[in-house]
Amino acid sequence: MIILLGEHLHPPYEIPLMTLKNYSKFLEEYTSQLKGIEEALDDSIGDVWDFTLDPIALKLLPYEQSSLLELIKTDNKVLNKVITVYAALCSEVKKLKYEAETKFYSGLLYYGEGVSDTSVVEGESQIQMGRFISFLQELSCFVSRCYEVVVSIVHQLAALYNSNKGATKIIESSGVHFQVMYEHLGELLVVLLTLDEIMENHGTLKDHWKMYKRLLKSVHHNPGKFSIPEEKLKPFEKLLLKLEGQLLDGMILQACVEQRFDDPGEGVAVAKNSAFAEEFAFNIRTIFANVESKIGEPSEIDQRDKYAGVCGLFVLHFHIFRSVDKKLYKAMLDICKKVPAVTLIANIIWFPDAFLTAKVPAAAKLMDKKSLQAIRAQRDAYLQQRAQTLTKDVQSYYVFVTSWMMKMESILSKEHKNDKLAEDLNSRCNVFVQVSGILYAYSISTIIKTTMNMYMSMQRPMTKTSVKALCRLVELLKAVEHTFHRRSMVVADSVSHITQQLQSQALNAIGMAKKRVISDKKYSEQRLDVLSSLVLAENALNGPSTKERRLVVSLALCVGTQLKTFKDEELLPLQLVLKKLDLISELSERVKLQCDCSFLYWHRAVFPIYLDDVYDNAVDAARIHYMFSALRDSVPTMLHAKHMESCDQLLESYDKEIMDVFNEHLLDKLCKEIEKDLRLSVHTHLKLDDRNPFKVGMKDLAHFFSLKPIRFFNRFIHIKAYVTHYLDKTFYNLTTVALHDWATYSEMRNLATQRYGLTMTEAHLPSQTLEQGLDVLEIMRNIHVFVSRYLYNLNNQIFIEKASNNKHLNTINIRHIANSIRTHGTGIMNTTVNFTYQFLRKKFYIFSQFMYDEHIKSRLIKDIRFFRETKDQSDQKYPFERAEKFNRGIRKLGITPDGQSYLDQFRQLISQIGNAMGYVRMIRSGGLHCCSSAIRFVPDLEDIVNFEELVKEEGLSEDTQRAGSVLDSVLGDLTSNSAEGTEYFKMLVGVFAPEFRSAKNMHLRNFYMIVPPLTVNFVEHSISCKEKLNKKNKNGAAFTDDGFAMGVAYILKLLDQYLEFDSLHWFQAVRDKYKKELNAVAKEQNVQSAGQDEKLLQTMNLTQKRLDIYLQEFELLYFSLSSARIFFRADKTAAEETQEKKDKEEAAKAEGASDGSTSSEQALK
Repeated sequence: MIILLGEHLHPPYEIPLMTLKNYSKFLEEYTSQLKGIEEALDDSIGDVWDFTLDPIALKLLPYEQSSLLELIKTDNKVLNKVITVYAALCSEVKKLKYEAETKFYSGLLYYGEGVSDTSVVEGESQIQMGRFISFLQELSCFVSRCYEVVVSIVHQLAALYNSNKGATKIIESSGVHFQVMYEHLGELLVVLLTLDEIMENHGTLKDHWKMYKRLLKSVHHNPGKFSIPEEKLKPFEKLLLKLEGQLLDGMILQACVEQRFDDPGEGVAVAKNSAFAEEFAFNIRTIFANVESKIGEPSEIDQRDKYAGVCGLFVLHFHIFRSVDKKLYKAMLDICKKVPAVTLIANIIWFPDAFLTAKVPAAAKLMDKKSLQAIRAQRDAYLQQRAQTLTKDVQSYYVFVTSWMMKMESILSKEHKNDKLAEDLNSRCNVFVQVSGILYAYSISTIIKTTMNMYMSMQRPMTKTSVKALCRLVELLKAVEHTFHRRSMVVADSVSHITQQLQSQALNAIGMAKKRVISDKKYSEQRLDVLSSLVLAENALNGPSTKERRLVVSLALCVGTQLKTFKDEELLPLQLVLKKLDLISELSERVKLQCDCSFLYWHRAVFPIYLDDVYDNAVDAARIHYMFSALRDSVPTMLHAKHMESCDQLLESYDKEIMDVFNEHLLDKLCKEIEKDLRLSVHTHLKLDDRNPFKVGMKDLAHFFSLKPIRFFNRFIHIKAYVTHYLDKTFYNLTTVALHDWATYSEMRNLATQRYGLTMTEAHLPSQTLEQGLDVLEIMRNIHVFVSRYLYNLNNQIFIEKASNNKHLNTINIRHIANSIRTHGTGIMNTTVNFTYQFLRKKFYIFSQFMYDEHIKSRLIKDIRFFRETKDQSDQKYPFERAEKFNRGIRKLGITPDGQSYLDQFRQLISQIGNAMGYVRMIRSGGLHCCSSAIRFVPDLEDIVNFEELVKEEGLSEDTQRAGSVLDSVLGDLTSNSAEGTEYFKMLVGVFAPEFRSAKNMHLRNFYMIVPPLTVNFVEHSISCKEKLNKKNKNGAAFTDDGFAMGVAYILKLLDQYLEFDSLHWFQAVRDKYKKELNAVAKEQNVQSAGQDEKLLQTMNLTQKRLDIYLQEFELLYFSLSSARIFFRADKTAAEETQEKKDKEEAAKAEGASDGSTSSEQALK
């Protein structure tokens, strides 16, 4: 921090104490942040170890910009040329092999993939092939180049080993064996062999090719239609024929080995060159001897690939020289007993015995057929044996790999000790390569590929146990790669040290040999070649361990090991050191290659079984990360697919397929299981099934929720989040459907958090039923349905549903109505009353018809006459027996199918009329409730200030003034509404009363006499409904029906018959009747208690109980009716009401007149 002290600053310049404190605080925070970054970037890596997530990757391949010509420099010009030519050819082979592996194999293998069989459109196959032609053209050029390189290698080797005695020797080649050259030639032949095998096994490609040729014929017949010039068609057809002959007929390798190697123009004899033939055969035997000793053994690394190369070389040797080494041929076939098949690439498996018999028929004829059949039978035996030993292999490899991982961790976490550096590096080298790392990876990879591909190729079914075991091996393979990757920082550090150590060991051995050559004073050209080659090897070893340098060393040592320059005990260690150097220098490449699981694309049918296994054994669910990493390995190879418009289509289809399987076999199952578990846990009181873990077992699915998110393509699959979302969605949706279950789902949410650690989202739905209830509009439109389905309770002002299909009954109270009015506005109240009026009109029509009925009318007139005649004897009370007789007598007139008499139906009609009146009352109460809740914020209803005036006084804007006037009008409306409250009952009485009381409706005047039998009928009905409440079948149960009392009160008011009804003293008569009977029962009980007749006493008790219930029910009806009469002002008759109305009108007129006179007097003054 630099402070410039200018003239404007007065020295001494002091930094305030606070600034220093802040600065030190900043430094502390910054240090801790840096420490955090450092920790984040250390050599450990998270669980999600997908390579695509690494922002920085370490490339361990040694690299330099020197060309071969710069590397191969000695004073021996001839040797320089020989080594340069061979090194250049070997490099070319490596390049061709790399191109085939990365580009051509994948392009061919994935042809036709990514298109579902069901959605193939007509012509799609031809379009795919059309896109693919250019790729086949490239492949054709590639194959031609391979042919040229094979010829060139054969010519260059033949030139060195020339049996023509007259020809000058390039270098002395008697003890020189360029084995490296033959190995590279073998690799190139394996590339051609692999292309042949891919074509052979590719049915889709061949089918599409046939369709494409057919299409071309139709184009040929009508070129104008396809707007293609005819002169372009001929060359194109020729090209197709060439491509088919060269690539599709399975003759790629055959054409290569059948080339003309003897070219007079080149001046090199090949077929007749006996020295070259011998050298060729010698090298095949040497390579084969190395392969034979190791193949099928635990220490095998790349012997299978070399074995395929040896077979290729053997076929080439046979076709050039037309001679067969029967012993070698038999030995090569015998290996098939140990290794019945070799995986060349992905799902392409190669059977060496079939290859050798087909390509070298002359030798095959000499073999007896039984031994050939035995080799074929060995394939089945191998598969059976493999199926039996797989689980054992998995267990043993599990132990090996885990212990190796521990060794890796312990060795790599140690610091280098200077005194034991060499020893430490040796142990690290062994752990990486020899002890297990790459060896285990190779063995496991071989087991998986060979087993899976053989089952597929031979079309044998695989058991679930075998599938699970193979999937475990895939996980182990990925675990090896993971370990190398996780410790890549330390591995990178160690690799450079180990290569230097190995180079120094090799240099020491070569140095000793060089001294030996120099000390021998005999001079010869051969000795000079040896010396030059040793110098060349030394030069190449002094530098980075690149592929080119290692190639030059191995070629140089082919020359430098003749004349016994090395002792036997020196040569083997040197070869071992160079082998180690090869492996260590290419460590990361080798690991990547051996742990590559792209072949799983062709065996993805095992994925569902694997997921089921993971689901069943949730304890080690974390292994799923390895499987997804293995499935991702095929993505880079898919990028070379050429048959689609874009390789993204193939990737999308693969992604969708894997995700669908993953959802079906794991995620959805997990969601359903968790939901089921939560439901059963919450509903334990229902005793649904036995959940005893000792009997039914227990699966702890919580392990899935501790998994880190799984990376696949461009998404993270977070199992915990997925399940949480599913439960949230399900609980929310189901709560909205059945709001009464909110508590259950809330409990399940809490349980999910406690048991599984899921962070659930609160639903924020109301934790009870909404206060809206049935909407006023809905009731208004269907008032006829409403009054018949709901029962009214007078005291609580509530409607209750009669019956329901659900477990609950709906209710409607004042709050519901108030909320509804608030939603629709107060205007709806008048409309509702209007609808009620329309409804009552219809009902009163039926009421009138019933009263007019002859049977009813005659009975009622008879009863009225009877009462008038006998009232003095019966103490002015209407006899109960008469009412009961009427009730029973009506039943004789007829009964409906559901057992109801005419009187029952009449009672229901009156109840419905009463319900309608109850609803009108509730509307009025709801309106008042709504107004009062709206006006509760006005402090004083008597004294409301005028806002418009206040705003004008303050001189505020016009908008504010308008707002003030709106507020004033709103407050005025609310005040008037809350103060008045419309008298709806008065209106409904006023509208019907004149008609009811008119002379033409005289038959209605008998109504007061039917009320007693109606009450008897009602009480019987009410008691039966209440008794049903205690029964299991509650159909028809009810505890209130005050609609009847409201209806009776309303109709009596309309007919102005309150006095007539009261003159019957009906309820007094009922009380007297029941009290009389109760007294009689009590007396009887006293008499019988002395007689000790138990049964009779019980009967008496029951009778007394029944009489009590009836009396109580009549009393309740009396109270309800008395309450209902208050609404209709039962204290006044129609005449009194009319008189009161006249008095009011006269008083109003008088008041108006007095006001007028006062104003005129004031005017005169």
